[in-house]
Amino acid sequence: VQLQASGGGLVQAGDSLRLSCAASGLPFSSYGMAWFRQAPGKEREFVATIWSGGRTGYTDSVKGRFTISRDNTKNTVYLQMNSLKPEDTAVYYCAGSRTSATSRVAYTYAYWGQGTQVTVSS
Repeated sequence: VQLQASGGGLVQAGDSLRLSCAASGLPFSSYGMAWFRQAPGKEREFVATIWSGGRTGYTDSVKGRFTISRDNTKNTVYLQMNSLKPEDTAVYYCAGSRTSATSRVAYTYAYWGQGTQVTVSS
């Protein structure tokens, strides 16, 4: 199983980025997926999740700004991030569950990508 995250970069506050996570080696369409992030000196935190059926969930700090989606034909999950803020700066990780439903708890995810850096300057 491999999850390959991409799309991070250095942007200014108010800009947008779209992260992608390409999955291989797992029945992607049947599994829930999620994005987590980890800022320097902080614990990894939940950002957004999408069930296999398309149900989504977000942490409060990104609601209305971030959108998670998936394309099962491309085995890819996306995170569209709009109105970025300096506090969104972190390494973003995609994660895959072994079930169709997902949670906001990191240890419930079996598969992890390598992370992509997002830096938002003020």
